[in-house]
Amino acid sequence: MAKKQKQKQKQQQAGGTPATVALTATGTAYTLHSYDHDPAHPSYGEEAAEAMGVSPERVFKTLVADVDGALTVAVVPVAGSLDLKALAAAVGGKRATMADPALAERTTGYVRGGISPLGQRKKLPTVLDASASTHPTICVSAGRRGLEVELSPTDLAHLTDAVLAPIGRA
Repeated sequence: MAKKQKQKQKQQQAGGTPATVALTATGTAYTLHSYDHDPAHPSYGEEAAEAMGVSPERVFKTLVADVDGALTVAVVPVAGSLDLKALAAAVGGKRATMADPALAERTTGYVRGGISPLGQRKKLPTVLDASASTHPTICVSAGRRGLEVELSPTDLAHLTDAVLAPIGRA
């Protein structure tokens, strides 16, 4: 087995996720935040913001949408919602709808509420809401419920090849 594969397995066995493994492998600076996830909480993102004591404008949720038949990742603040029309326009599409949750989970390799824009099973086109650039750091899921990663929006955009566009609604 290749040295990199062994290292990746060790990190995952030690509690890492594909997202944290990807960040570590690239040498990207990040801070990991964990909290006790409450399955009864109505919003994964708002729960994360409350648990970490971080403004909801700095905590971003990862959503998977279908844009003209192609799955696309949208990363928007938990304080708002996704503008599907703006998402479609950002990737040169005509129409966007939310992806089937089971398909989103299978394609990304993550469960709902824990989908990270990083380390996905299949690399999908990604759009990061332009508001991210107004913060020195933002938080996104680290790949499981109750685990968030804080990093610069520039690093996130670079690692995911994301397009920055105004796709969030307050």
